[in-house]
Amino acid sequence: MDVHINDVLEMKKNHPCGSNRFTVLRIGMDFRLRCEGCGHMFMIPRTKAEKGIRKINRTETDNGKL
Repeated sequence: MDVHINDVLEMKKNHPCGSNRFTVLRIGMDFRLRCEGCGHMFMIPRTKAEKGIRKINRTETDNGKL
């Protein structure tokens, strides 16, 4: 799956605060995500994150290259 830093992911499951939107801060074997609702940051394994993605909202900068 093609996920980039600063993309906003809409996940299938909600965070305990009620939001289902997360900003990608780091990618690799794990993703570091920040909840858009409460600002909580956490690491999640790439496989688990990719299974839970419903939609990717891109931030277009530098002609699509980040």
